[in-house]
Amino acid sequence: MRALVYTGPEAVELRQVDEPVAAAGDVVVEVDAVGICGSDMHAFLGHDERRPAPLILGHEASGTVIEGPGKGRRVTLNPLVTCGVCEACVEGRHNLCPHRQIISMPPREGAFAEQVAIPAINALELPEGLSFAQAALTEPISCSYHAVRLAAEASHRPLSEARAIVLGGGAIGVAAALVLADMGCSDIWIAETNELRHGLLSRAGNFKVYNPLQGAGPEAGSAHVIVDAFGGEATRASSSALVKPGGVIVHIGLASGEGGLDVRRMTLQEVTFIGTYTFTRSDFAQTLNAIAQGRLGPLDWVEERGLADGPGAFKDILSGKAAHPKIMFRL
Repeated sequence: MRALVYTGPEAVELRQVDEPVAAAGDVVVEVDAVGICGSDMHAFLGHDERRPAPLILGHEASGTVIEGPGKGRRVTLNPLVTCGVCEACVEGRHNLCPHRQIISMPPREGAFAEQVAIPAINALELPEGLSFAQAALTEPISCSYHAVRLAAEASHRPLSEARAIVLGGGAIGVAAALVLADMGCSDIWIAETNELRHGLLSRAGNFKVYNPLQGAGPEAGSAHVIVDAFGGEATRASSSALVKPGGVIVHIGLASGEGGLDVRRMTLQEVTFIGTYTFTRSDFAQTLNAIAQGRLGPLDWVEERGLADGPGAFKDILSGKAAHPKIMFRL
């Protein structure tokens, strides 16, 4: 089968590889749509020791079951494979399972391929009428849903009365803004330095989009909720400055691991900081339901390409030439 293989820093190539073999309890899915995630870019740059080359990346996927239970079902994939019996799983916090695996990370190959194997429980059937392209967005939007849900639970003010600022206008950022709106927030700002994306972000919802490098945007200390969808030193510094006393910062991005937080201000102003990682199974199912009901809009901020254009897609994202928050491969 064809697969886009990560072969080393800043290198991916289309190859012929063996088809996946399903283990007991697995299904094999013929992939129709699969998106490029920020973690795929992190691996592409050689910055993720958990994803050594050669490796098939990609974990935001949908397609059709062609082998195993439920053959013929149209499904979207929850890429997070967990044990189901540990303390975290029993509590419903599957994302914290100490035995967790994820497709696109050894020992599990990813979905930038014509086929991928995954446990049957991780293949959720699509509601009637939902397209493969929309379904493939369930995974990234679930990350945002999880983060916004945690922010709402920690906030002393209802989201309907809150100002929220999202730092980063990639897929996770725009998804966070859409989920905030779905949960009742109406005062939503998105900070995005790539102005090629501003038009799409503005059309995605009733959002105030600005370039923080141009000195625009909300005043310091004005946001009840901050969603850091980039996760770098600069955005952590911005989060520390923009959050109101008693506010909440949820940190999703993994651009870098050090620096930026004003811990003294956060302590004196009793700011809540929450690190968020992926999602629970419940978050994933709730997100799929929200997409199917149209509550997150048309989700038309995606650029579709063929798998053969993989090297060009990665380079366009790296160089800032990608105007769309998400590039998705269609097979």
